[in-house]
Amino acid sequence: MNLFSTLTSKLDLEAAFLDTPSATWTFGELLDLSARIAGSLRARGVEPGERVVVVLPKSAHSVAVYLACLRIGAIYVPLNPAYTASEISFFISDAGPRVVIAENELPDAPTLTMGPTGAGSLLGVGDTVVETVERTDADVAAILYTSGTTGRSKGAMLTHGCLRDNALTLFDIWHWQPDDVLLHALPIFHVHGLFVALHCALLGGSRVIFMEQFDVAAIRDQLSTATVMMGVPTFYARLLSDPEFGSHDCSNMRLFISGSAPLAEHVFAEFAGRTGHTILERYGMTEAGMICSNPYDGPRQAGTVGFPLPGYIARVTDESDRPVPVDEVGVLQIQGPSLFAGYWQLPDKTLESYTADKFFRTGDLARMDEEGRVTLLGRSHDLIITGGFNVYPKEIERILNEVTGVSETAVVGHPDEDLGEIPVAYVVGDAEEASLRRHAAAHLARYKQPRQYVFVDALPRNAMGKVQKSGLRPS
Repeated sequence: MNLFSTLTSKLDLEAAFLDTPSATWTFGELLDLSARIAGSLRARGVEPGERVVVVLPKSAHSVAVYLACLRIGAIYVPLNPAYTASEISFFISDAGPRVVIAENELPDAPTLTMGPTGAGSLLGVGDTVVETVERTDADVAAILYTSGTTGRSKGAMLTHGCLRDNALTLFDIWHWQPDDVLLHALPIFHVHGLFVALHCALLGGSRVIFMEQFDVAAIRDQLSTATVMMGVPTFYARLLSDPEFGSHDCSNMRLFISGSAPLAEHVFAEFAGRTGHTILERYGMTEAGMICSNPYDGPRQAGTVGFPLPGYIARVTDESDRPVPVDEVGVLQIQGPSLFAGYWQLPDKTLESYTADKFFRTGDLARMDEEGRVTLLGRSHDLIITGGFNVYPKEIERILNEVTGVSETAVVGHPDEDLGEIPVAYVVGDAEEASLRRHAAAHLARYKQPRQYVFVDALPRNAMGKVQKSGLRPS
């Protein structure tokens, strides 16, 4: 069954859906726009199973593009619009899309824009398509790019079945209400903002306060009419930084949810003290959607991500995939119905990510208590999570090593009160910091660029000559 049908079959077409800064869209209006876009894509030759790369800012139109792709069975491939041209070129080359949709023309790629007219306009050709192409649970609905510590981005293939199962499960365990209003300040090019948030709202026929970005004053102003907010830990830390924020802002709220990065225990405690609301922390990843959640009913414990979702099995293992005793640290492995179908065009990487008995290796260090509650303790590799975004040191190091005068670099995460972590570059050589900053700005999205540069005579190494990044991180 096509995921589109699941998400849209019970909607009141006259009800308000997306409340954007410029206009309020009803469900019917947005579905009509998606039907027009579907017709244009069909006219451009997009067939079921073909990729559509999308590089758009957050808007009602970008949501309509996603629904249009589902409607015709195309594979939706969203990219962060903050990526540089060179970064976007890699993803386009790897995905091999039939079309690329962007706000402006992209170099080296035939681009459709959201303009109202013209040969390159997404809305300029084609008949409206209202029928839904039949898809099986195994058919891929979207490819979202993630990365490993090698810096080689991998496209996680997410099927109609896995996305549907995760959406229905979250809708149930978070007790979605008929009158819920979702406050949405997340980007929509990754799992959290696109699938977790919008899928729940669609299943509930809920109004969404659709904010272009997070702003403390604007969020405080909108909380009075919302009932649910999903955010990254940075959202909650920034709200608390406003001394006037408190329980009076949250009198209408039912649920605050945090994810995409670890929530600091002091933020958890201060938020509860200031507002009377206990944040529900959950855990997921691109390859699986949501995996664990603190309970809706029952204690939500600071520093933990709760229990595996219904249908999931989680275990903590050593490096040989053997389960470790209760409360001991190891690598979290999972089985569940919303796991991805594999990495796009990387069968060997897909095989490596699974154990012999078909558990997925998350790459996260964790421990599990006797009740099955999971506590995350960081990455088994060197992933940096800054403001909810994943930053991969090898990618940054590769760019910095191109600068004249650089002998070698090592990038690690340092704690930051606002963003959780920030990337810090340790540099060996005689390059100037200004040159490093210019080169990073030209080739890396802003959130990937190192916030600090530390010049050292040598990087710490073990007896085998491998750089020991633990010696660079704050103790």
